[in-house]
Amino acid sequence: MLEVRDLHVYYGAIHALQGISLTVNAGEIVTLLGANGAGKTTTLKTVCGLLRASRGSIELDGARLEQLAAHQVASRGIGHVPEGRRVFPRLTVLENLQMGAYLRTAKAFAESLEHAFKLFPRLKERTRQLAGTLSGGEQQMLAIARALMARPKLLLLDEPSMGLAPLMVEQIFETIQTINREGVTVLLVEQNAAMALSICERGYVLETGSIILEGAARDLVNNDRVRAAYLGG
Repeated sequence: MLEVRDLHVYYGAIHALQGISLTVNAGEIVTLLGANGAGKTTTLKTVCGLLRASRGSIELDGARLEQLAAHQVASRGIGHVPEGRRVFPRLTVLENLQMGAYLRTAKAFAESLEHAFKLFPRLKERTRQLAGTLSGGEQQMLAIARALMARPKLLLLDEPSMGLAPLMVEQIFETIQTINREGVTVLLVEQNAAMALSICERGYVLETGSIILEGAARDLVNNDRVRAAYLGG
C-alpha cells in the first residue's frame, strides 16, 4: 500500500531524514520506533504532505505523492493524527469533526459521524463542548476521530499515548486495533515501544534519520539492542 523509497528531508542545513525506505502493506499495523529527534515525526509529516522531500519517492497504491500538497494527499486516502493532538481548541467537538470531513458529502459526513461516536461514545456526550476544555484523553479521541471522518485507507498516528494515564493508553490502543480490524491500515509512531510492538505486525527503528533495524514485531521485541534502548533491558 505505502512505499517510501530513499527519502531525504532537510530542515535548513540539518539532514533530518537520510535515505529511509519503508513499506506498509494493506491491513497492517506498522510501528516506527526511535529516540526523540530520530526522524519519526518528520517521516509522517513528509508522507502526509506537510513537509517536502528533497529526494526520494512516496507511493500510495502505486500513485506518487511526494509532490502533492497536504490536502491532496488527504484526498488520496491518508489520515494524520499529529503529535500533541492539535485539536482546534476554540471549536466544539462537532466542529472539529466537521473539519475532518471537509472533503465529504453531507450524507457521508453523517455516516462518518455515527462511526466516530460508535468508536468514542464520550465524544457524543460532548458535541457542544469546546475542544480546548476536554481532558488530554478526550482530545486524543477527538484527534483520532477527526482523522477518521475522511474515511482514510491509511492512518498515520504520531505518539497517541503521549501524556495519557495508563488506563486511557490501553483504551486508545484497543481502539487502534479496532480501527485496523475495520480495514484501516496503520503507521504508528509511539514512545511506548512495548505497547506498540504488542499490537503491530512489523516495525522499523530510526536513529538520527536512518533506519538501523527492521523486522517482525516478535523479532524486535527479542532484539538485544531494542530491549536495551526501548524496553528497559
